[in-house]
Amino acid sequence: MPHALPTHLVLIPSYNPGPKVLETVRAARAQWAPVWVVVDGSTDGTAQSLQALAATDAGLRVIVLPQNRGKGAAVLAGITEAAAAGYTHVLTMDSDGQHPAELIPAFMLASQAEPGAMVLGKPVFGPEAPALRVKGRKVSNGWANLETLWMGVGDSLYGFRVYPIAPLMRIMRRNRFMRRFDFDPEAVVRLCWAGVRPLNLDAPVRYLSAAEGGVSHFKYLRDNALLTWMHTRLFIGFVLRLPLLVWRRLSKPNS
Repeated sequence: MPHALPTHLVLIPSYNPGPKVLETVRAARAQWAPVWVVVDGSTDGTAQSLQALAATDAGLRVIVLPQNRGKGAAVLAGITEAAAAGYTHVLTMDSDGQHPAELIPAFMLASQAEPGAMVLGKPVFGPEAPALRVKGRKVSNGWANLETLWMGVGDSLYGFRVYPIAPLMRIMRRNRFMRRFDFDPEAVVRLCWAGVRPLNLDAPVRYLSAAEGGVSHFKYLRDNALLTWMHTRLFIGFVLRLPLLVWRRLSKPNS
């Protein structure tokens, strides 16, 4: 039987993931109820396949957005409906099979123990992980730790994590950013600014080959340009908030 908490659900944003999404959703459902999938304007037929699966599974809900808006926008659509349904936390995971569904219960229990925190997956890479991607994320992680005054963000980019819904919704509704690939790192930084403490748990990540059904929408130049612009504006925000962040650190020296 899958685990369940009345306050926590699994949220899977999905854009043209190919048939691997069905395996991902089934793996998540084996661990947790409920699971919601937000189909972000997919054109690969997976919306119909997921809706057919949901018709036979009361623990699965599929929300279909009419056009592609980006990962952050899909998450915002999901958490808005989750909050209206009475949920307080969501575990987000990718739809392409990279994230470890078997760790969903452990992450949810960690969140239940400290509901005011966000539980961040800290990736453990296998030998198949592209060296360029592994090394490149160190730059984003370095910036994120500077921008949060080293509050303890283990990894800013790994999307397998549990968010408290209320502060995340407040942050997203106050600005027009965090709607696409920049969602994961910007959410972590802005939540730290809001006083949401990060908890880090190790979690493996798989980079699937095309033969294994892997699909990647990462565009090296485009997405790194987006991350550069994101960290530029976050650094400006960090400088403006620096007195508050320093005061917070000094007032809680053991946090």
